[in-house]
Amino acid sequence: MPSVTPQHAAGVVRTVDRVGVTPPWATRTPPPETRDPEAVARLARVLAEHPGTLVLTGAGMSTDSGIPDYRGRDGTRRVMPMLHAEFCASTENRQRYWARSYVGWQRFSAAAPNPAHRAVARMQQAGTLGTVITQNVDGLHQRAGSPAVLDLHGSLAEVVCLTCGDRTPRVDLQQRLDEANPGFDGLVRGEADDGSQVSSQIRPDGDVVLADEHVATFRLVDCVVCGADTLKPDVVFFGGVVPKDRVEECFALTDAAPALLVLGSSLAVMSGLRFVRRAARRGIPVLAVTRGPTRGDEHMTVRVDGDLAPTLDRLAPQEQTP
Repeated sequence: MPSVTPQHAAGVVRTVDRVGVTPPWATRTPPPETRDPEAVARLARVLAEHPGTLVLTGAGMSTDSGIPDYRGRDGTRRVMPMLHAEFCASTENRQRYWARSYVGWQRFSAAAPNPAHRAVARMQQAGTLGTVITQNVDGLHQRAGSPAVLDLHGSLAEVVCLTCGDRTPRVDLQQRLDEANPGFDGLVRGEADDGSQVSSQIRPDGDVVLADEHVATFRLVDCVVCGADTLKPDVVFFGGVVPKDRVEECFALTDAAPALLVLGSSLAVMSGLRFVRRAARRGIPVLAVTRGPTRGDEHMTVRVDGDLAPTLDRLAPQEQTP
């Protein structure tokens, strides 16, 4: 199968930095007021004054659900994700991705919304928060009951053929991969044929680390419509292009928002930082709850340096018990 030419429609590229390099912004010490006990109270006052605040969420939203971030708390990238051009370049690269993703999918798809997701949903339902723009691809905001979510980088729950554009649910593809790879049952359970353990640590894109000998025996399945081996999760890989209409929708939301609240994102790459900068240029409040510094700290009106779940629980209406 020839290599697939990446389709760079007029959108914006999702950039990636190097593994093991700490960016300069990540070495800054958060200002003392971000850890002040009154910081949450200040945040609550601004939110009360700006109902319908737009939300931007990053990987930190889902770490309590067992889905890790690509970065450590010092802002250093810990793992290199699959790049768009790399995925498109060869069948072997797609085989490596899908083998790892196939084994990781059962654990990734079983991840449940955590208290932070549920608190955001309650704040949306109460009118405190408006639409959520999420950089995550796990669908946990929707499963928590959020009424308005825009998946900036797409969703792992869908698969698209890069050759003909056909779309299918990921669960259907997983069933086809099950049938094509009966010998992988043990790997999915976390054990290799020799009894050794397979990494149970899923990565942010839902895959796991597999040994080369396991990858080499994995069988890809082709698109049911055109027969090409170019099935891809419907997500924007690093180095790929966020569709122009999706970016413009996010800009329109930012331009109409009374304020912007960043949750669980270091804003290390432009896919999220551009909206913070746009909000700051408009002069609306920019708020954040994160652990450690962010690349957009100079734009913040109020920032809380703390864990998401307990902070949001103080801000949200109480969860109703059945």
